[in-house]
Amino acid sequence: MAPSKVLAGARVVLPTGTVDDGRLAVDGTRIAAEAPPGAEIVDLSGHWVVPGFVDLHNHGGGGASFTSGTAEEVLRGIHTHRLHGTTTLVASTVTGDLDFLARRAGLLAELAEQGDIAGIHFEGPFISPCRKGAHSEELLRDPDPALVRTLVDAARGHARMVTLATELPGGIASVRMLADQGVIAAVGHTDATYEQTVEAIEAGARVATHLFNAMPPLGHRAPGPITALLEDERVTVELINDGVHLHPAALRLAFHHAGPARVAFITDAMDAAGFGDGRYMLGPLEVDVEDGVARLVDGGSIAGSTLTLDRAFKRAVTVDGLPVEDAVAALSANPARLLGLADRVGSLEPGKDADLVVLDAAFDVKGVMRRGAWVVDPQVG
Repeated sequence: MAPSKVLAGARVVLPTGTVDDGRLAVDGTRIAAEAPPGAEIVDLSGHWVVPGFVDLHNHGGGGASFTSGTAEEVLRGIHTHRLHGTTTLVASTVTGDLDFLARRAGLLAELAEQGDIAGIHFEGPFISPCRKGAHSEELLRDPDPALVRTLVDAARGHARMVTLATELPGGIASVRMLADQGVIAAVGHTDATYEQTVEAIEAGARVATHLFNAMPPLGHRAPGPITALLEDERVTVELINDGVHLHPAALRLAFHHAGPARVAFITDAMDAAGFGDGRYMLGPLEVDVEDGVARLVDGGSIAGSTLTLDRAFKRAVTVDGLPVEDAVAALSANPARLLGLADRVGSLEPGKDADLVVLDAAFDVKGVMRRGAWVVDPQVG
């Protein structure tokens, strides 16, 4: 078990607000209400301490793909994101043959059972060919509830989310089935109208997969899915805050209409995250990464991102001008609550897992703790 610690002197972001010159006690793997006897004092003066980041939507990193890599490679990808502050991660797949995806679900379910990931997100194949983005069109399928259920069952209780184009045949029935199974139905890669999106939300859809991206733009006569997803208080909207997927004004629009309690920053990362430029595979599709921007070799569509959540946090505060507390909500509290994990992660409170990130005054990562053990030790180097 990790030794007990007291993190002292930092600005600590708690659910009740930011405490200057704060003290946070860690006893073993958990946050403690009081400092245990003999606890090590860690001086973090001049730093911030925020909850560990929670990524709802992540396809890989460190050169490893969650869709196609071995278990060892997937673990390398998970570790890459931990180095950047993501202490809780949902592994996302991309469109593939259903039998292949079912086998992947089995491998990822083992990692979930070990506690390495928080579950599985199936992005595709039940999406619109009109808004497919970096998904193979010949492998797309209508969201027949029986087919969707095969993937959910293959995940052995670890399916957290399924992205659907809910306007396709079977879409609404699949949303209802997922809701009944306790799996989040997400609207994304969709060509739905405003009215069709409202119907999906009424049926139980609760997430907008990377809002604005891979869906019709907002129009004054055809408001489309963006308006429906922003205006409904039951929906959490994912945003990829990398400066590529969204204009800052679009991000401000989302925060203004959804409010800070309904936004979740995600990476939508592919294997190049934390690894570098070059040519990669995203499912069966070739992707070129240049200057950190991933695009399909065939057609040039944006193909996921190379984002890590620490960069999303820093950009939110230093470029977008968000209060630190709102950035913390979007990166930790909101996704944790959506996943049903708020009793364990997402905020710095006694009894919860000691998952946290230490940031310097410029909001760069200096330390990462997961379950009481340093992944990145702020006292080293």
